[in-house]
Amino acid sequence: MSKYWSAVARKLIPYVPGEQPKLSQLVKLNTNENPYPPSERAVAAIAGELGEDGGKLRLYPDPNGDRLKAAIASFYAADGVSAANVFVGNGSDEVLAHVFQALLKHERPILFPDITYSFYPVYCGLYEIEHVAVPLADDFSIVADDYLRPNGGIIVPNPNAPTGRLLPLAEIERIVASNPDSVVVIDEAYIDFAAEAVPTAIPLVARYPNLLVVHTLSKSRSLAGLRVGFAIGDAQLIEALERVKNSFNSYPLDRLAIAGGVAAMNDRAHYDTTRRAVMNSREQLTRDLHSLGFDIVPSAANFIFVRHPQLDAATLASALRERAIIVRHFRLPRIDQYLRITIGTDDQCTALLSALREIL
Repeated sequence: MSKYWSAVARKLIPYVPGEQPKLSQLVKLNTNENPYPPSERAVAAIAGELGEDGGKLRLYPDPNGDRLKAAIASFYAADGVSAANVFVGNGSDEVLAHVFQALLKHERPILFPDITYSFYPVYCGLYEIEHVAVPLADDFSIVADDYLRPNGGIIVPNPNAPTGRLLPLAEIERIVASNPDSVVVIDEAYIDFAAEAVPTAIPLVARYPNLLVVHTLSKSRSLAGLRVGFAIGDAQLIEALERVKNSFNSYPLDRLAIAGGVAAMNDRAHYDTTRRAVMNSREQLTRDLHSLGFDIVPSAANFIFVRHPQLDAATLASALRERAIIVRHFRLPRIDQYLRITIGTDDQCTALLSALREIL
C-alpha cells in the first residue's frame, strides 16, 4: 500500500472475477459464459464495421449509441419501450456502476440480498453508499416482505446469483409498488434463461417510474467478450444515468460493440435457439446430478448451484480441476459447501458427469 494512494483506494476491497485460465483443453464451467457462438449476423456486422483496413477505427463512435438503443427498444416495443427508456454501457457492470452513483446514493442505506452478486458491496465501498445485506431464506429464496421497509434504494438480481433462484414477477411488482420513494433496480443478467413465459420486469417499467431493469448481452447473446449492457427505465431515470456517464466517459461503447450489439438484438431466431438449448441442457444436467446424489437449488439461469451431502465442495472442485474441469467455489458463509456450475454444451456436461462418477 503506497503513501500515494487515496483514502478511497486504501479501504476498497475489489471485486474478484471468475478465473480466466490460460490453459487450453479445459472444460470451463466457472464464469457463466454462453457455450455457443454469437449470432452470425453479429459477427458479420463487426467484420463489416471493421472493414478491410480498419479505417473506421480512427473515428470516434456514436457517443449515444443511438442505433443500439433503437434496436433494444424495438426488441421490447411490445412492452412500451422507446429509445428514451434505454441506457447503454460497457457491459452491465459499467451500467450498474453508474446506477449506484446516479440513483442509489442517498441518505438511507440501500438493500440487497446477503448472498448475491459480489460487485454490489464493492460499488457501495467505491461510492461510499451505506447498505444493508438482507438475509435470504433458508432455501436461498428472496423474501419480498424483507424489502418493504425504509431504504435509500433496492437492488435485486433476478434470477439471483450465485443461487439461480427466480423471484416471481408478482413479488417483484410488490417490492416496486411498495417503495414509490426509492429506486428499485432489478438486475436481470440471466433472465433470458428463465422458463416462465414473461419473467422479465420490463413490462412493469411503463407503470412504475421508480423501476430500472438492467440487462447484458454477455449471457444470452454470447457476447461476453464484446462488453455490452443496457438498462430500461423511466426517461428521468435514464437522464440521470446519462448525466453520470457523460461526466465519466462520453464514448463508452466502441464502434464494434455497437455494430455487434445491434445485430445481436435483431437476430431473434439465434437468441431463442441458443437460450433454449442452454435451458434444455440445464434440465438434463439437473436430472443427472440428482441421480448422483447432489442437492440442487432450483435455477432459472445458465448455471446451477449444487452440493453433495457426502463431499466437501472445495475438495470436489479440486478433484474436478485435476481432470481439467473448472467450476466456481465460493468460500463464504452459508454457501461454502456449494459449487456453481455453468451450463456447457452437451459434450461438456457429459465430460463433467463422467468426471463426477469417477470421483464419486
